[in-house]
Amino acid sequence: MNCDHVKDQLVDYLSCQLTEPEQAALTAHLAECAECREELQATQRLWQSLGQVPVPEPGPSVRPEFYAMLASFKEEVKATPDYSLKGLWQWWLHLDVPRPILRAVYSLCLVGVGLIGGYWLNRQPPATDDQQQIAALANEVTHMKQVMLLSLIQNPSATERLRAVGYTKQLDEPTAKVVNALLSTLNTDPNVNVRLATLEALAPLAEDPQVREGLVHALARQDSPLVQTALADVMVKLQERRSVQQMRELLKQPNLDESVKSKIQESIQTLTTGRPAAPQSTPRHDQTLVSPQPEQPLTRAV
Repeated sequence: MNCDHVKDQLVDYLSCQLTEPEQAALTAHLAECAECREELQATQRLWQSLGQVPVPEPGPSVRPEFYAMLASFKEEVKATPDYSLKGLWQWWLHLDVPRPILRAVYSLCLVGVGLIGGYWLNRQPPATDDQQQIAALANEVTHMKQVMLLSLIQNPSATERLRAVGYTKQLDEPTAKVVNALLSTLNTDPNVNVRLATLEALAPLAEDPQVREGLVHALARQDSPLVQTALADVMVKLQERRSVQQMRELLKQPNLDESVKSKIQESIQTLTTGRPAAPQSTPRHDQTLVSPQPEQPLTRAV
């Protein structure tokens, strides 16, 4: 057994508060360790000295002073005002206030409660950490889609470029880089279907002056009858009169398709006269223009 542990248990050993195994182990250790026996004897002498110290008796003035202090405390408690709800209600009942004043006070209280309740209900709660994290995540997703669009729109595969154009519908506010990339695709992409899909994506963004200006100048850069016709429809729907000059320049092309020429002429007339355009569906990338065939005369068998 450790001597330090034994010295900590000497007081309990003298007062017989140890268990029987602990008491026996400590007794065996004391029989072998002279230092611990000296510590035990010193502790016993200290206990004996403390036992001989006289216990002080209370003086005769303790009891009167105690009751005087208690009486003073009771007086202070009585002097303290009672602001409990019960006390206020009793005070209110004992007031002699005319009924009209009571009614006016009651009405004012109701109006005040209504104003406070309305303000509390209409107050917008502050954005929590979760809401801020969701907003940040949504912005990050939008940024990733824009990066994906700019990356795929340069892909050699027409399918991947169509996929990139499709991301435009998922963007609330496309950046200037995205708009420039779409306008460049509309003017230079070798695939007609990609250009038609790009036009469909740009048409809803025509409120942007950059997009509207780009669509007007795109008329002179198109060589596909499908894209030329679709652009003419978009100009009519937007009532963009600045495109009239571009359409007239387009009519000067010697190899212009007859159906496109007819469509351009109708669009110029609509934009010039200011009449609303007739409802026409924009040709999709999977549609082809078919020139009307003259009806064959019916022959009867002789």
